[in-house]
Amino acid sequence: MFVEDLKDFAAAGRPVLVTGATGYLGGHTVSRLLGEGLPTRVTIREEKQEQAVRETLGRAGVEPGDKLEFVVASLDDDAGWAEAMDGVGRVLHLASPFPFTPPETEDELIRPARDGALRVIAAARAARVPRVVMTSSFAAVGYTVKEDNQYTESDWTDPDTEGLPAYHKSKVLAERAAWDYVRAEGGIDLAVVNPTGIFGPVLGNRPSASAGLVRAMLTGQMPVVPVMYFGVVDVRDVADLHLRAMLHPDAAGERFLGVSGPALSLFGMANILREHFPAAAEVLPARELTLEEVVEAAKTEPAFREAATLKGRIPVISNHKARSVLGWQPREVSRTIVDTAESLIALGLELPGAGVSG
Repeated sequence: MFVEDLKDFAAAGRPVLVTGATGYLGGHTVSRLLGEGLPTRVTIREEKQEQAVRETLGRAGVEPGDKLEFVVASLDDDAGWAEAMDGVGRVLHLASPFPFTPPETEDELIRPARDGALRVIAAARAARVPRVVMTSSFAAVGYTVKEDNQYTESDWTDPDTEGLPAYHKSKVLAERAAWDYVRAEGGIDLAVVNPTGIFGPVLGNRPSASAGLVRAMLTGQMPVVPVMYFGVVDVRDVADLHLRAMLHPDAAGERFLGVSGPALSLFGMANILREHFPAAAEVLPARELTLEEVVEAAKTEPAFREAATLKGRIPVISNHKARSVLGWQPREVSRTIVDTAESLIALGLELPGAGVSG
């Protein structure tokens, strides 16, 4: 059914509008759309970003031809959005600020995430676009600890949770605002994708935070890791989940958790890399810190604070809804981690010794 839906949508000739195309998920999503023959329109903050998007597509082996167009529009300004939405069949709103260092104030993240989402949805509604698919995060679902540690789409992170990072709070408040707007105003469908930690092949020269984690392990920058478990999902599968959510009739008004399978620990990730990249074995994390050690380290090291807040819990994150409603079939976690590393090697990362993956 999904394949036929894609063919029918492509035949209609109405473009899919994508925000955040310069990002990790955005690059894969645009590549997938074009690979399926769907006309695609991308918003960029400034014209010079067009070249970066085209270079990413080139690394993915995608030749867009006349199927790709660009419009300049920013999440913090109304200018350009009416033009961006003109004639659009669906909107994939992937853009949201993600800092590599903590912001000075929470509002630096919350305001553009929340206001940008509302601006995109309002512009789509005004243009009579039938549906917006918004990228949220597991950060909006499962960062308020539950006794049973089991999470589904019905769960929400409490933005007042003690120690909640500003990024996580921004995702909660932006998604809440989006749902409130659509319920109050009507006239447009909203579907939301809530991925866990996104890994997988790197297409650009700016690795994501998750790919940076794999790089750090492979280059000996993490001799030890805190006890910490998290969901993992492949970036290609998150792109696929967005396409399914934008077309399936039953996706309207729904959230979909994106997770490949059982939660993985940082030390478990190191062991996957150790098995497949023996040349890096000596520099990969050799020990997992205990929770007591993590709590003590977090007093002086900000990098350990999230692990200390999570207290070694092992979240059980359900992907049943995405599988049963949308027919989604994610890859195995180990394959995703290995593919992440192999893409970094292809981009020039040199491992200690002479080995390549086995």
